[in-house]
Amino acid sequence: MTGASPADGAPPALAVLAEPVQLPPAPTAGSPPGAAGVAGRIGRLRERLAGAGADVLVVTTLANVRYLTGFSGSAGIVVVGPGAALVATDGRYRTQVAEQVEAAGLAGAVEVVVGGAQDQRRAVAAAAGGAGRRVGLEADDVSWAAQRRWAELLAPAELVPTSGLVEGLRQVKDAGELDLMARAAAVADAALADVLHLVAPGRSEQEVALALDSAMRRLGAEDRAFETIVASGPNAAKPHARPTERRLARGDLVVVDFGATVGGYRSDMTRTFAVGEAPGPELSAVWSLVARAQAAGVAAVRPGAAAGDVDAACRDMIADAGMAEAFEHGTGHGVGLDVHEAPSVSGGATAILEPGVVVTVEPGVYLAGRGGVRIEDTVVVTDDGCRPLTRFPKEPVLPRT
Repeated sequence: MTGASPADGAPPALAVLAEPVQLPPAPTAGSPPGAAGVAGRIGRLRERLAGAGADVLVVTTLANVRYLTGFSGSAGIVVVGPGAALVATDGRYRTQVAEQVEAAGLAGAVEVVVGGAQDQRRAVAAAAGGAGRRVGLEADDVSWAAQRRWAELLAPAELVPTSGLVEGLRQVKDAGELDLMARAAAVADAALADVLHLVAPGRSEQEVALALDSAMRRLGAEDRAFETIVASGPNAAKPHARPTERRLARGDLVVVDFGATVGGYRSDMTRTFAVGEAPGPELSAVWSLVARAQAAGVAAVRPGAAAGDVDAACRDMIADAGMAEAFEHGTGHGVGLDVHEAPSVSGGATAILEPGVVVTVEPGVYLAGRGGVRIEDTVVVTDDGCRPLTRFPKEPVLPRT
């Protein structure tokens, strides 16, 4: 709705300060979660197999392989049965898999198989197949063609489609996982403070994105969490815009959506800045509306709340301002080893939040051809509410130019 103002008529909360905020130095990247955290996961998975109608689970999703064993290679399969487990990979990872399985406290508890494709297939078939066995496959990861190959390899076992067995465990983070996510968020916060002076007239979106990615690496990240978004002016109306050669101009709103990866775990944060001066009344009002909607969503994150209630807290405020059609994506998602994982924070989502669940809250309003605003934090559910992992100030804090 063109020219819409915040529902309560409050003036925009935009402010342009003379100096960027100073944040403490980012911590260096840490080691993977402690042995106690990883070592108990296979046992918890075994407890879920019967309910899924399976005796054995073949795990092919790489994030799930890492979660269960600590192994982070680009090729690997885990088999979890009632009394044994194995991880299979190829010779590129001979040393790495042994080191990571031992670091996870699983030496002797998980058999490590390293070899060519034939060696791996034989080991998996011996561990998972057999007459009368029900072998679960991760249906969300296994294609139709792959399912046929598994059926041939594991015959005469019965194949059973499963969904969310490991992902359900991953939703609630342990202390080691939360520590790594806090480190990833702190690296991202510090990186943004380091490059904020580049969000200035004449700089290109690509230049800002590259500097931000480099700063995260320099400050301790092993990688960015996903492809960094820097979208200015009319490009900010595209929720998943890619950085272009467009140069920033005074009064532009710039959406910066990015994250860092530390120990395999990711952060996710979005801030929307004004370049040099506040934008016009329309976009200033949109910024204020989105900021208040995001605060309402964060306040709704608590134990026992449905994820859909968090979405409603944001969406209803934006709808009441007459801008429902300009908010076209879900309010958030889970974060962890993947930047998008369960639970979904969207309209009608029924997942019940509990302590240790990590989600984003990221409402946005997008006006085609003019600009857009998104503000996002990653938060962890606590016993009495939630606490933010991403802490960079939300106000547009930019040097005057």
